[in-house]
Amino acid sequence: MAVGWFYLSLMVLCSLGSMCILSTIYWMRYWQGGFAWDGTMLMFNWHPVLMVTGMVVVYSAASLVYRLPQSWVGPKLPWKFGHAAMHLLAFILTVLGLHAVFDFHNQRKIPNLYSLHSWLGITTVFLFACQWSLGFAVFLLPWASMQLRSLLKPIHVFFGASILSLAIASVISGINEKLFFSLKNGTNSYSSLPSEAVFANCSGMLVVVFGLLVLYILLASSWKRPELGMQAERQALLHGGE
Repeated sequence: MAVGWFYLSLMVLCSLGSMCILSTIYWMRYWQGGFAWDGTMLMFNWHPVLMVTGMVVVYSAASLVYRLPQSWVGPKLPWKFGHAAMHLLAFILTVLGLHAVFDFHNQRKIPNLYSLHSWLGITTVFLFACQWSLGFAVFLLPWASMQLRSLLKPIHVFFGASILSLAIASVISGINEKLFFSLKNGTNSYSSLPSEAVFANCSGMLVVVFGLLVLYILLASSWKRPELGMQAERQALLHGGE
């Protein structure tokens, strides 16, 4: 597949990712009152923004580092550092997002981790922490043998895509849960589809489309980093060949 199609898909992906973040910010500002870091509902509003930004958009960008044709030539170590650093940034944003919701719950005496959304989310974060730690220890530090790396690479790739899928499921369930809590009165119920519900549902669909495109790029064999011994095909891709 021509490298031009990859860059076209990447441009679409960047646009969708930006729209996911901006639409979440707009939802929290326009309908939920904005942001603060004081234990109130305004602090909770950071939670969806940070989780969408960290666990979905930045996580996806980190996962796609090795799909860039520039990463196919030359030393791989700088790209490994970039891959690990972007995932670390995603994890930091995720931890801040968790802090926002836990602090809000504790201030309001609301139980933590009782809903399916929270179970999905905390499982996703736990797997993400394990994935990053294992990846750092095995693929970035020099002690691991090539045999061990070859053995663990398919597992690392599988869980990378699985964590993204779980993150998307967590975001969708979180949007649904937030709307049920926010739109409970009879004059503005969720079932009557007020403007907030329509906007939030569309934001959720944006996240789904974004995630599906990321997974497609990750799974497309013609966009994966070529193995050793494929120099001719790699150069053809870099020059727009098939």
